[in-house]
Amino acid sequence: MNLHYIYDPLCGWCYGAKPLVKAAQAVLPVIVHGGGMMSGANRQTVSPHLRNYVMPHDRRIAEYTGQPFGEAYFEGLLRDETAVFDSTPPIAAVLAAEQMAGRGLELLGRLQAAHYVEGRRIADEAVLCELASGLGLELQAFQRAFEQADTDGHIKQSRALLASVGGQGFPTFVLEQNGQFTLIDIGPWLGKPEVFAAWLRQSLPAQASSSGFQACGLDGCAD
Repeated sequence: MNLHYIYDPLCGWCYGAKPLVKAAQAVLPVIVHGGGMMSGANRQTVSPHLRNYVMPHDRRIAEYTGQPFGEAYFEGLLRDETAVFDSTPPIAAVLAAEQMAGRGLELLGRLQAAHYVEGRRIADEAVLCELASGLGLELQAFQRAFEQADTDGHIKQSRALLASVGGQGFPTFVLEQNGQFTLIDIGPWLGKPEVFAAWLRQSLPAQASSSGFQACGLDGCAD
């Protein structure tokens, strides 16, 4: 049995679900799939419009999930109109860490904290290298793996998986058991990682349920 986690590094709700991912890892293997929410034509330079769009959603995510958002993010990064939000480089970094040492999820968690708490530019290769090195990944090997990652192909495969299981956006959690894929509605578990882990241990859902939880869409986060 595996848990497939379709995410985006710039998705606020994915950051809100970070404790659930960590809890799930103690129960079963978690396989990550980067969705490219702000890749290609959707990459954006920080602007007043972007800031005014994401800030109320992020504050709601913080209230709903208990995840911390730093002042360096709200009053630093979101006011830095030279910064670019681009999902492709951090997804490439996660792929590199996974290919090198099976540590993609660990690096993803570090990238989320760097973005949402520390206000770092996680689309910048220099920042990605610094963060990977800080986790103990050998820098030159990481740079090679980063440059060689087939990130565009990975994003296409992630989007295809998302469509095949009927997912609507990010984050999407899917249980795979004996070749069968079952969507998990994480709405009831946000902010309750221990309860989520206990549920995973004792109950494998036969079918998807729905709490009306709104995730990030394919092209951006909603409330």
